[in-house]
Amino acid sequence: MSTTELSRRTRLALGIALGLVVVVTLGLVLRRWGPGNMGNGVLQGGFVTILLFAVAAWRTSRRPDRTLTAERALTGAGDERDDAVMTRSAAFVGVLALPLTGLATVALALEAPTEIVMTILLWTELILAVASFVFYSRRA
Repeated sequence: MSTTELSRRTRLALGIALGLVVVVTLGLVLRRWGPGNMGNGVLQGGFVTILLFAVAAWRTSRRPDRTLTAERALTGAGDERDDAVMTRSAAFVGVLALPLTGLATVALALEAPTEIVMTILLWTELILAVASFVFYSRRA
């Protein structure tokens, strides 16, 4: 192993620190110049996401035998099966994202309320991601 190579723990810490910098910067910019409470939403959602990622990384480093496939795949500690499940589910969502975004664009062109259309699009893609991950995890 090369001495210039960063350890997995160092890479995770740097990733979390970079995520915090991006979330705080974007959140404060949106609080100042964004519409409504968009900045507060970015700060809250970003911090929850980083916290969940940190918990998954901690669980993966402490008790790797008791972690879930998603935790191992997201933190980079997974084996070939975990990576394959993550890749297949991401590909499935990616294939469906373009037509779903097209449908959302048509709905917006027909003057549907923007908040409702974007919420439906986001939740649909999130549900598809979870469902495809569970499907491929059970299948592999």
